[in-house]
Amino acid sequence: MYPYARMFKEVFKFRKSPKLGLFDTHVSHHVCWPWDIDPWMELNNGRTLTLYDLGRIPLGQRMGLHKVLKARGWGLAVAGNSTRYRKRVKMFHRLEMRTRIIGWDARFLYIEQSMWRRGECTSHILIRSAVTGAGERGKAGIVPPADMARAFGLSPESPALPDWVTAWIAADAERPWPPMQ
Repeated sequence: MYPYARMFKEVFKFRKSPKLGLFDTHVSHHVCWPWDIDPWMELNNGRTLTLYDLGRIPLGQRMGLHKVLKARGWGLAVAGNSTRYRKRVKMFHRLEMRTRIIGWDARFLYIEQSMWRRGECTSHILIRSAVTGAGERGKAGIVPPADMARAFGLSPESPALPDWVTAWIAADAERPWPPMQ
């Protein structure tokens, strides 16, 4: 089940935090609870993805993204990700999570997140997210991220994406869709 109580706690906890700009980093702290572990007594990989939600939701709240989305009837959907797991997270370990938007291309917004324990990165994720709804042209589907930037009063041009992100985008474009089996 989705951890709604934790989500509401994060939203409540950061409701009066200073506003963030579109490229600022949101920092939050989390605990690996007994219901987060797998049979090997460490943080479950699927729960890791859910915990990363708990970093993106308050980020959007603090930067005013939720207000922009709601005012325009837009939504957000995860359209892809790449996760690197490097250090085991055990029950009751405390984690620091860092979440930030790094830029966009013609279709997607790219968000980088990482979890840290005692100064070491335990995992890192690149999220490709789609703004959904009707864009400036009135067509429903994926809203160009440039429309979102303009809604924030920013330039529609993204900062240059890091080379590792553009390499991932190119590699993912080579992947067959739909899959063969």
